[in-house]
Amino acid sequence: MYKLLPKSTIHDSDDFPNSQTASVSAIPAQCQRQAVLAGGSFWVLESAFGRVDGVVKTAAGYCGGTLRKPSYTEVLGGKTGHTEAVKVTYDNTKISYKSLCDFFWETHDPTNKIYLDFGVGTHQRSAIFCSNEEERKQAQESKIRRQMKLNKRIVTKILALDISDFFLAENHHQKHYLQETSYFRVCDSLGLRSTQQFVESNLACKLNGILGVEAKLMADNLTKFLKTQELTKQTMSACEEIILELVRNEDEEYFENPRIAS
Repeated sequence: MYKLLPKSTIHDSDDFPNSQTASVSAIPAQCQRQAVLAGGSFWVLESAFGRVDGVVKTAAGYCGGTLRKPSYTEVLGGKTGHTEAVKVTYDNTKISYKSLCDFFWETHDPTNKIYLDFGVGTHQRSAIFCSNEEERKQAQESKIRRQMKLNKRIVTKILALDISDFFLAENHHQKHYLQETSYFRVCDSLGLRSTQQFVESNLACKLNGILGVEAKLMADNLTKFLKTQELTKQTMSACEEIILELVRNEDEEYFENPRIAS
């Protein structure tokens, strides 16, 4: 079963070196696996998978088309055959491919008929891209399990894909919520500049997941996250400012309308 709260060892020191990929490099290469999925906006999908325990890296990108290294403008035009997608790197000792597929259905509406207009009315689709027969089998079984719970037909496609045919999206599409103006101090404190740095950062992956949810849940998850992570003083301070602002806004909303449940 997938878990939505990150778990790490708590440390006592207040000042840690700014190493954003340490937790990834500590995972043996043979335990790292990759999955590519598409479910509407890659901004939303990347954030959703960032909240899953066992997911160590995410990348927004394009796949399924014929053009090598397409731009967002080209993909948006709908003529390249690409869709917005997310590449998920996960630790298979903590989460399985099966569990990733099961979680995938929670991230978007897989019965939305707009995805049937892919290539005509939209460049987005719902799809699980498999790199081998075992992945295809597990994805199909997961789809069947989900379909049995619904009264509308799932339109998600299960397609073959060579992982090398996944192309990274532009820098500003990576970790979209983390890069929003409201959270500039947090993003800046991580020292990430290039697309590759945003993709490789485990910390950016997790923070982007937290910052992509509604305010009340964000405050709770961010508070828990700060207690379980090795962060620099700058990042810690920036995150604490966000929590205080969220709590302040919630209090103001309550006093303006006492009937709103806390």
